[in-house]
Amino acid sequence: MYPEVLLHIAGEWRGARSGETRPIVNPATAEEIGRHPVAGKADLDEALEAAERGFKTWRAVSAFDRGKIMRKAANLIRERADAIARVMVLEQGKPLAEAKGETLAGADVIDWFAEEGRRAYGRVIPARADGVMQIVLREPVGPVAAFTPWNFPINQAVRKVSAALCTGCSVVLKGPEETPASCAELVRAFLDAGVPSDALSFVVGVPADISSYLIPHPTIRKISFTGSTAIGKQLAALAGQHMKRVTMELGGHAPAIVFKDADLDKAISVLSANKFRNAGQVCVAPTRFLVHDSVKDEFVTRFTEAARAIKVGDGLDSNTRMGPLAHDRRITAMESFVADAQASGAELTTGGKRIGNQGYFFEPTVFTDVPLTAKLMNEEPFGPIAAIRGFSDEEEAFEEANRLPYGLAAYAYTRSTALAERVASRVESGMVSINHHGLALPEVPFGGVKDSGYGSEGGSEAIEGYLNSKFVTQARA
Repeated sequence: MYPEVLLHIAGEWRGARSGETRPIVNPATAEEIGRHPVAGKADLDEALEAAERGFKTWRAVSAFDRGKIMRKAANLIRERADAIARVMVLEQGKPLAEAKGETLAGADVIDWFAEEGRRAYGRVIPARADGVMQIVLREPVGPVAAFTPWNFPINQAVRKVSAALCTGCSVVLKGPEETPASCAELVRAFLDAGVPSDALSFVVGVPADISSYLIPHPTIRKISFTGSTAIGKQLAALAGQHMKRVTMELGGHAPAIVFKDADLDKAISVLSANKFRNAGQVCVAPTRFLVHDSVKDEFVTRFTEAARAIKVGDGLDSNTRMGPLAHDRRITAMESFVADAQASGAELTTGGKRIGNQGYFFEPTVFTDVPLTAKLMNEEPFGPIAAIRGFSDEEEAFEEANRLPYGLAAYAYTRSTALAERVASRVESGMVSINHHGLALPEVPFGGVKDSGYGSEGGSEAIEGYLNSKFVTQARA
């Protein structure tokens, strides 16, 4: 059921030149289900040479025709969605419905970028003198190195690859070692649709070795990375040393503010679903729940009930609503957060423990009255743990929402239009969703501020990082 994982370089699906491989583990069973090649310097050199050739070929294809090829890739993803989703469940663990939803959403992302690339317009600037023409051309920046994480093997990669390809760039995609097969299927769809084989390479291996080689290499002109803030800062610094353009989508610690006039039915339903989606391994998951004192007790009771009702199990079981964590390191991290929260005096209302001793399952966990000194209130848990605190007035809520150096996503629930407007202006976040969960659509910006990164991976802003603006001024001869 699990496919052989290979690198794709210069038109060939193959193993690493060294022959080295490493295991891929099913997080529901902790058993090895396959192995992935470990790309070394020889493989990366071949991928970089291909990227140079592929860039020359692909940029010469018109934006209109690039769009047609990309639309074909999107349709192939839709046709293969059931098979890709099952592979994703085996290697990542999320429920099958979530995996298929992610795959189909990836096709929508490709469609959107296919059209956006056709509209990467330049402009004419009115000249001050007669006989002078001034224009701005938009040109692809060059070969791209894209680094994508394991929590959404298709969702994150498809944004980077689509933005690059629609603007005429070639791509070396460093896929996630924990979840490489579903990401490889995304690459296969692009290639089968007609993207030149040199224009898109797929590599996996030792992340630090690959990033430290690709980022400084003179062939690479643009870097896109999704991952932790700590690693992102290191890679951004490395890119800065070589004047490489960078998009960084980094960690978050999203506040969810529930005001006293909120629709609690909606708030609890939407927030609980999105807190425990993908076992909480979501960069924009609501994490710090700031609830007005007047409704806090009811919110805690009902949110705890919602968490307890979640069926945890193997993602291939149709009854499962939350799968395992992606690997054993996340179990250790969750146990550390729980122990620290309890030692800090927070009240555990449900969960807090690993489930069984096979696979990496962890109970949906809720804490209330979590002190600001607790690790859970300061570090992104990236797992199924919710921290609830009360507040007495909106200034207190805004202060806490903005206290941390993160600013990726934020949420709020209120029936007051005036209060919603204050949330939009006062909360320091790249994305703010009020009274619903409306993030990550292909056509809207996706990115953070402060330590959560810079640049966008959605909306019309997403292609800006892949284009150079060239000013041309010409006087009449």
